[in-house]
Amino acid sequence: MARSSSRSLFLVVFFLLACGFLGILFAQRTGQQSSITGDTDVRDSFKQFTDVYSLVEENYAEPVNADKAIYNGAIPGMLHALDPHSNFFDPKSYSLMREDQRGKYYGVGMTVGPRNNKVIVIFPFVGTPAYKAGIHPGDVIIAVDGKSTENMSTGDVADLLKGPRGTSVHISIAREGVEKPMEFTLVRDEIPRYSVDVHFLLKPGVGYMHVTGFNETTEHEVAEALDQFGDLKGLILDLRGNPGGLLSEGVGVADKFLKKGQVIVSHHGRASAEKRYVAQHGNGGKEYPVVVLVNRLTASAAEIVSGAIQDHDRGLIVGEVTFGKGLVQTVYPLSENTGLALTTARYYTPSGRLIQRDYSNVSLYDYYYNRENETSNNANREVKLTDSGRTVYGGGGILPDVLVPALKSNHFQDTLLQHYAFFNFAKRYVLNHHPTKGFEVDDATLQEFRKSLDEANIAYTQADLIDNNDWIKSNIKSEVFVDAFGQDEGMKVRAESDPEVVKGLELLPQAKALAENAKKVVAEHNAAPAFSR
Repeated sequence: MARSSSRSLFLVVFFLLACGFLGILFAQRTGQQSSITGDTDVRDSFKQFTDVYSLVEENYAEPVNADKAIYNGAIPGMLHALDPHSNFFDPKSYSLMREDQRGKYYGVGMTVGPRNNKVIVIFPFVGTPAYKAGIHPGDVIIAVDGKSTENMSTGDVADLLKGPRGTSVHISIAREGVEKPMEFTLVRDEIPRYSVDVHFLLKPGVGYMHVTGFNETTEHEVAEALDQFGDLKGLILDLRGNPGGLLSEGVGVADKFLKKGQVIVSHHGRASAEKRYVAQHGNGGKEYPVVVLVNRLTASAAEIVSGAIQDHDRGLIVGEVTFGKGLVQTVYPLSENTGLALTTARYYTPSGRLIQRDYSNVSLYDYYYNRENETSNNANREVKLTDSGRTVYGGGGILPDVLVPALKSNHFQDTLLQHYAFFNFAKRYVLNHHPTKGFEVDDATLQEFRKSLDEANIAYTQADLIDNNDWIKSNIKSEVFVDAFGQDEGMKVRAESDPEVVKGLELLPQAKALAENAKKVVAEHNAAPAFSR
């Protein structure tokens, strides 16, 4: 009880200090006030909160969980009153956030997920302890270190698999076709979280690269991928679903595509002077055409890269309107392994655009999920110009040069995915057929797939199969490749048949024409004589 009270006191003190900082922010917004008035306001706020918290703790109908009241209630509520991106991290979420930033963790190296009320292996990462031990996609994890996983969540099982490097973990596996549980003792190791999760040549001289986020290794990963491509004639840079990450890594990636000295991004806030980031190294004269794929989940550092490429007419932005996050958060480590991500500045693209969406009088749900008709009205958005004089807009994310709406699935497709039809089929198909990398989905494979749908009692019509034939074949092939050859190979197969990637290939000549025209316009502008008045 004493420990609980002590912890509650710490949480209250922390919250009060945060409230004091918030008071300073509000004071700044409302104009200059004397320090005496400010101190009085903060003191009053402290007392009001203390009184309320004491009443709650003493009189609430049930014992008060201090962590829940403070971590999940008071502090997030205060921060969300400022903006949607300032956030508080409790010890677990702070640890996960730092793990994402570092681009690595310690464990056995596999992705797990729920299937039929069990936790199964989705795929092991190539080269990791799980992969080397022979753990397969579809294996059911029935126990970890002797603890049954029954009624455990995926997150609980994943936490058990992680641990210090060099320590052992014992995993009990149930595998289809094997009568008894299989026992594995794995030694945990450093597992990289690659932000460039797939890159390969779509055809000779044309590369494809998907960047999932921006952590401490992203710039290095992008540089390595570009080197491995060799002499490029074109690049599809896929930033779809990329939520951003570290500003410095976004700047470093943009540097790879721009000319030395070109502005990448600038930012400034109430307590910080403007800071401009320019390309320190540049692309070294490698000016192959670039198509950048984006969607509504492309955000933050990914928008910095997209915005810099668009404003300098370096490449063509293709896809959906991006998320629209133009706020910079500084992460402050706090006591007891917690952290505060506080918005400290706004960032601007090279043309001067602030791409942050309006979040005033909008619920968090609507801000993140209800974003209809984003492209219908540019009347109230700020207008800026690219290097060649093209019009671009601020606010509301980055508007692509070529709009490509996201493909929407139909009911039959949703049904197959909800029942894990391709995952389950591939698991059995690979076991029975041992496919090579020359595998293609033929009529015999489709007949086996239909039989698997019947066995799983998944309803379908002949019209469903005919209308979705290409989609079905693409999903079968990619899942078979994941199961037989690893996640990387499966992702390559998926990318090759992705309609937006195919569209990107078609638009490479347009991206080349855009860059060449911009180069000509800028050269003419620089050559024009200057007149003084």
